[in-house]
Amino acid sequence: MQQYETVIILTPLLSDEVAKETIEKFSNFLTENGAEIIHNDNWGLKKLAYPIEKKSTGFYHLIEFKAPGEIISKLELQYKRDERIMRFLTIALDKHAIAYNEKKRSGAFNKKPKTEEAK
Repeated sequence: MQQYETVIILTPLLSDEVAKETIEKFSNFLTENGAEIIHNDNWGLKKLAYPIEKKSTGFYHLIEFKAPGEIISKLELQYKRDERIMRFLTIALDKHAIAYNEKKRSGAFNKKPKTEEAK
């Protein structure tokens, strides 16, 4: 099974509850079709680089998962059919991206360097 990550941008007109339900819908779709969810990350409401459907913001969400390759076309078809999804991008991760994501989740990049106390 290949490891993937997908980023979706939801319309900003949704309430937090509806946005969570939408993410849960796609997470359930993945698990029902044989995928293993590794990580869910809600990035929240962000400003878009350019307007999409006359909207300047959107709810960003990242899902990292392991799945057989056939599931990707089905998942993207579900994204296209859902009017709450403005944009999406699904990519296959190589071994370097997988290692980077594991380090990022463990907090390896959040450590601040120690500074000497002023004397």
